Amino acid sequence: MPRSLLWSSRRQFLTGSLTALSGTLLSGCGWTLAEVRQDAPKVGDRNELRIYTWSNYIDQVLLEEFIGQTGVRVIADTYDSNDVMLGTFQAGGRGSIYSIVYPSDYAVAKMIDLKLLAELDKSRIVGLENILAKFQNSQYDPGNRFHVPISWGTTGLIYNSEKLDPPPDDWDYLWQHQDKLSRRMTLLSEPREVMGASLRSLGFSYNATDPGELKQAYARLAELKPAIATFTTDAWRDQLLAGDLWLAMGYSIDAVLVAQENPKLKYVVPKSGSSLWVDTLVIPANAPNPEAAYAWINYMLQPAVASQVTERLLFATPNAAAYDQLSTQLRDDETLFPPDSVIERCENLEPLPQKAEEMIEKYWTQLTSG
Repeated sequence: MPRSLLWSSRRQFLTGSLTALSGTLLSGCGWTLAEVRQDAPKVGDRNELRIYTWSNYIDQVLLEEFIGQTGVRVIADTYDSNDVMLGTFQAGGRGSIYSIVYPSDYAVAKMIDLKLLAELDKSRIVGLENILAKFQNSQYDPGNRFHVPISWGTTGLIYNSEKLDPPPDDWDYLWQHQDKLSRRMTLLSEPREVMGASLRSLGFSYNATDPGELKQAYARLAELKPAIATFTTDAWRDQLLAGDLWLAMGYSIDAVLVAQENPKLKYVVPKSGSSLWVDTLVIPANAPNPEAAYAWINYMLQPAVASQVTERLLFATPNAAAYDQLSTQLRDDETLFPPDSVIERCENLEPLPQKAEEMIEKYWTQLTSG
């Protein structure tokens, strides 16, 4: 099936559930929900695993192979931001139905602080030795006690090379060409990413906490706001392909997908620096089916499974054994697997002190309202 029919964006939101082997089908229009389940699963049902994830990490082949190996059926609900996922767990209730969740790096740290995660029993996990060394001991979870890295990438600018000459090479480009890009560009709907980009354009860290630096970053974004078409993590793709947009702030995995549709759409990691994100597998502290959760982690760590999923869904695996099984074309794709020279100028998003988070949230509300 052509990739254009799936639109498996890293941050695409699908309402409802993707239910394995119970009426969920893949069609030419993407996921078709033949049965939208409104009822919660039976808590503790050993034959059912409920997952909360970004939509591009799940496809029908993956689910069918898992049930073939384990006999456990999977229901995968999706979210479009870490804030939505965290809100689900902090609100209680519905969060208690999930046994596997896919938070991003800094969200893992928040979930640890909130005591939402179970510490992993690594004696029950097979294949951790295949995780690349740079992902073995994270800043946000020292010793990787609570998470398993599953995907990684960068944040940058995706642009129409026919429309933009010279092409963008840094965040400053947005301000320098604000008139030309007016209503032709979008920024992500992720506060930390957008504030981070503005901070880097000013020479500050993506993880800055100084009130003065955060104020300067907000002021600069406020200057740019009249030229921004919208803040979105997903909706830019069709518009960029149609030529209505010329530039979008986005993730490396999405850049690969749209470039397959139109090779004139290019991706650049700003030279002043950007974010290096990691998505993970975790088990909630109150997971109703931890046995199935460990089975899922072990399944996803199998090199053959990880490499095939990467080939189909086009995200960068941190599994070295899986990487070795990828096609040469994917291994050589510097958008998916950037060289060290790019990685060195990127920062992981780190959890911030509460005061800094509150300031960013206040500025974000001001920036996106009205």
